Amino acid sequence: MTDPNLVYAYAVLRRTPEAAVAVADLRGVAGDPVHLLEPTDPASPLAFAVGPVPAADYDEAPLKAHLDDLDWLESTVRSHHAVVGALVACGTAVLPLRLATVYPDEDHARQALDTRRAYFLSLLDRLTGHVELGVKIYAAPDITPPEPDTGSGQATPTGLGVGVGRAYLAIRRRRERRNEEAWRTVAQAAVHVTRTAGTLAVDRVAHTPQRGSLAGPAPGTNVGNDAYLVPADRVDAFRTGVLAAAEGIPGLRVEVTGPWAPYSFALQPEPVPGPSSSLL
Repeated sequence: MTDPNLVYAYAVLRRTPEAAVAVADLRGVAGDPVHLLEPTDPASPLAFAVGPVPAADYDEAPLKAHLDDLDWLESTVRSHHAVVGALVACGTAVLPLRLATVYPDEDHARQALDTRRAYFLSLLDRLTGHVELGVKIYAAPDITPPEPDTGSGQATPTGLGVGVGRAYLAIRRRRERRNEEAWRTVAQAAVHVTRTAGTLAVDRVAHTPQRGSLAGPAPGTNVGNDAYLVPADRVDAFRTGVLAAAEGIPGLRVEVTGPWAPYSFALQPEPVPGPSSSLL
């Protein structure tokens, strides 16, 4: 009889007493208990944090269908992050896995731990003692809006003399130059903030700037949306340094978020394909 459940893997971590305590009371995306799954090799220090999920929801076809169900997706994301966050809070290094990383059964999951042991350990070594911080840069320079198009098709207002028309065009050119200069100043300041953040971090991942509702209700265009890997004991220094780099620049707004589990630095291409699937 086919098992109606699949194995959902949340993260890779080292087997420690703290990790065992951390998963003891955790519930996963389907509401079932989370536990540590050890590899077949007893010498390996690794473990998966896993839990059962119904194949009716997490097999390949239904999983793809759930992409269109925003309520389901939001609930799953929140539950996934809650498990990873609880593991991070226990103080051990955690390698977060992609949302909806599932294996047919525990044997396949153990095989992944065995075959990717060196890969997982190298990433855990890199992330140990580090967290992820986000830096979003918004540009809202003080610019003068263009004159409304009257539809006349003329370069100068109707009825103006030649001298007045030239003056009008000169005013327009000055306005355009002033607007260009305002954008240039903000763009240069954004580059300075990004460089400053880079000097205070171990690594950086540049994400696509957010648009529309994803950018939030605050004014300005999101021109930078980056993640930084920062030593856990340097979080305050990073935040202070980045905000100081943006201070006093008209039209520039910077947000520093986190600390988070280092998702942006854990989800690197895997050298060996495994028998799992993932949603994102």
